[in-house]
Amino acid sequence: MVQRSVRSRRTLLERESELAAVDEALGELTGLRTDGAEPRGRPRGAVLAVAGRAGIGKTTLLTEVRRRAAARGCTVLAARGGDQEQRVAFHVARQLLQPQFAGAGEADLRAQLGSWFDIVGPALGLCAPTDGAPPDPQGLRDGLDWVLTHLAVLRAPMVLVLDDAHWADPESLRWLAAFAPRAEELPLLVVVAYRADELPDHAESFRALPGRAGGRPLDLEPLSAVAVARLVRETLGAHADDAFCRECWAVTAGNPFETVELTAKVHDRGVTPTEDAAHLLRDLAAAVKGSGLVARLERLGTSTVRFAWACAVLGTEIHPQLAAAVAGLGHEEAADAADALRGARILTGGDSLEFVHPLIATAVYRAIPAGFRVALHGQAAWCVVDDGRGPAAAARHLLETHPDGDPWVVQQLRAAAAETLRSGAPDAARSYLARALREPPPCEDRAAVLYELGSASLLTEPATTVNHLRAALEEPIADSALRHRIVYRLSQVLAHSDRLAEASDTLAREIKVTGDARVKLRMVAEQFMWDAFGADEPDHPSRSRRMARLADRLTGRDLTERYIIGLRTWDAVLRGEPAHIALHHAERALAGGLGWADPDRGFEVPVLVALAFTYADRPGRTEELFAAGIADFERQGWRGAHLSFAYTLLAYVRFRRGRLAEAEDFVRAGLRLAERVGPGTPAQWYAVGILIEVLLARGRVHEAAQTAEDHSFCAPFPAVVVFPDAQTVYGELLLARGLTKDAAAELAAAGRRLEPRGMRNPAWCPWQLHLARAESHDAPEQAVTTALEAVARARQFGTPSAVGQALRLAAEVSPASARVKLLEESVAHLERSPAAYELACALVALGTELRRTGRTREAADHLYRGLDTAVHCGADGLIETARDELTAAGLRPRRLHSTETDTLTARERTVANLAAQGHTEEEIAKELNADEQTTTRLLSAVCRKLGTDSTGLRTVSGPT
Repeated sequence: MVQRSVRSRRTLLERESELAAVDEALGELTGLRTDGAEPRGRPRGAVLAVAGRAGIGKTTLLTEVRRRAAARGCTVLAARGGDQEQRVAFHVARQLLQPQFAGAGEADLRAQLGSWFDIVGPALGLCAPTDGAPPDPQGLRDGLDWVLTHLAVLRAPMVLVLDDAHWADPESLRWLAAFAPRAEELPLLVVVAYRADELPDHAESFRALPGRAGGRPLDLEPLSAVAVARLVRETLGAHADDAFCRECWAVTAGNPFETVELTAKVHDRGVTPTEDAAHLLRDLAAAVKGSGLVARLERLGTSTVRFAWACAVLGTEIHPQLAAAVAGLGHEEAADAADALRGARILTGGDSLEFVHPLIATAVYRAIPAGFRVALHGQAAWCVVDDGRGPAAAARHLLETHPDGDPWVVQQLRAAAAETLRSGAPDAARSYLARALREPPPCEDRAAVLYELGSASLLTEPATTVNHLRAALEEPIADSALRHRIVYRLSQVLAHSDRLAEASDTLAREIKVTGDARVKLRMVAEQFMWDAFGADEPDHPSRSRRMARLADRLTGRDLTERYIIGLRTWDAVLRGEPAHIALHHAERALAGGLGWADPDRGFEVPVLVALAFTYADRPGRTEELFAAGIADFERQGWRGAHLSFAYTLLAYVRFRRGRLAEAEDFVRAGLRLAERVGPGTPAQWYAVGILIEVLLARGRVHEAAQTAEDHSFCAPFPAVVVFPDAQTVYGELLLARGLTKDAAAELAAAGRRLEPRGMRNPAWCPWQLHLARAESHDAPEQAVTTALEAVARARQFGTPSAVGQALRLAAEVSPASARVKLLEESVAHLERSPAAYELACALVALGTELRRTGRTREAADHLYRGLDTAVHCGADGLIETARDELTAAGLRPRRLHSTETDTLTARERTVANLAAQGHTEEEIAKELNADEQTTTRLLSAVCRKLGTDSTGLRTVSGPT
């Protein structure tokens, strides 16, 4: 960034309190007292905001902040918003961060930025955008967070100074406003200055920043008459009399900038600073700003005026040669104009020019006649491109021109939009394309521009995207590949907007008129996918049969065929076909590869294939696929809805494995990401549903109910199929709250919705099992019938976890005489499954039934095992139930106090958990990826610290 000329510190009069706040913040940042003596505590960052009207001295104060920070050995990052650069995406971010990587080659940059290189590099102008899918805005902001955090730690202590924040580009401003509160956790002081009454709408979060960060803005007040008198006498001499000084204060209203400029004007005119000359001050002050400044500029000559206008159009960091080209001046003429403007205190600088003050720049820009200003922006666009700065640099000028049907303008705006979109700024890209559409483009290009505009709006305005894409399809399209891309994108955005029937219909219409067999096959695959997610699809069984016949004929030679096979996998899971059939198709789909981050395909089918392994009791394989998929998302910078889905569904896998604490951590992370995307999205429905399931399993019913209320998790439920099924989860929640009739109504409605579609696998959606529990209160015989039908369906699917869960819940509603047998079979199945929480429930239930029948010794064994497994799962409510049952049986399980667990390392806790679950040393070694000698040593250490042996670990009832 070009530095401003440093004004004399004399203008810092009456800023003692502000400078004291700065010194205090710098002292906390550097760990030194203000006198630089003894260290005091751990260095701590902060946020300081400086607010005030134009000319009040914000820039001068920030210049002093930078000087004091540098004197204390701080790394200083500085940037300034510009009135003309507000539409240049990441303009401020580049000013702040680009200099920190200056001179580094690509290899060094890749080493410094790691996996973030391809994501943040284009936004910061460090490398050209790649041809792949652009990062989503949240992913890019996360990358910028990482870069700034890394620099703050590496080059601590660090001070970030942002001037004229009200003119910062939206992308940079949103990022900094979100990041700034974290400064308190880093060796980073953030200082921003802005005009409070000029903050744009997109900066509302920034307006609230100081309060969130624990401080208040430093509101700069006008100077007093005494301070103005000091300024006047420092410039004009001590002989300036009181009346003259007071008149200076009156005409400037104590504005420091206007006071300094006025005294300079008095000095230049040779006015004697006495009471007799005081009447001249108002005219001189008028020449400093507004129409007076314009009149003064005009007196400098036509060439100088045109050069000043060109500089005002170009904004900040003005290169004289470029300004000369825009103004249409020769080299010598431009040099003379620059000298004249420097002499008039309008411009400053040499190799790079800038206006002495933003007030002057604004006055000069507004003075340009409207028609001539438009022409200058058009000329600036041509000159910028001719100078090799690229279409993105020209685009902001083209936005200011009038539409004229110029193909060159359309070409430049489209190129700028593509570059900006791949850099992670879809809003800026959308503004460029909207302007290109108004040009307008040639008839043959209109559909392409509409497609690009729709694609740029995809993440932020899906409804707008639908309109643009539908309009594109109404245009004459000679390129069939473009038409197909439009159809794919339109169906995708409709589906993601919970309009699945429209997505399917869009594809169906295009399938009828498409002659290319491979294209038609892909469209059929896309239609199958959206129909599979449609909760109200009318003809699911027929579609399943057609898809099965098609998938059986395909070999998986390309991605389209593998997608159809993948959808066949998921359909087999939903319908409850034997699990080995679903696994067979899953392996076929994966044989040639299923990428998660293909922007033209979506990630839905790879996710469904991965989840099929979970339902088939192979969650380890699911997690392997999820790890690879999440890595794909993060490499692309997709950290919005995509990553939310990944974390949320990974939480669901952990939940089904019985690792409830981990599941809760993952689903809360997914929910946070989903809420950043927006309320009511499928990502949020997934996250809230899974969080409620986890909380219920952990025994936190009240918290689950509050979560549902906070997120409006109730009817109407989404048209898109989510898992776990939202209506079923809601019915389960009602059941846990004791609202059995309401629960029965919701669960029966879920059945009426899913049954006609052939979705009958209780491993995927156990609505029948929970309905049986709800019916048992008023219709016990019907409850048994319902439960046994679910058991039969689970046996057809054939996985131990599905059969075991069904048997356990069937036992809950069955007569007492049948419960033990059902629970013993349930335990036998669940012991062969990865469903640890279900096993814990079955063990405790079996122990309870055995105790009630007087078989105390057998009951104790099952209750202890159930308790240990519940502890391992983190199922707090089940732990209390098991303890109560053990107490009722006259047994006293030893409680493990927190003081004891504090002595265990993380790895020792893992060993203790696995041992408590009954794993052998060989199994523990495999889980830890350690040799048997190391495992034996760890197990001995655990037993020694807990004062027990390996057998005794099984009777521990507290959390390990």
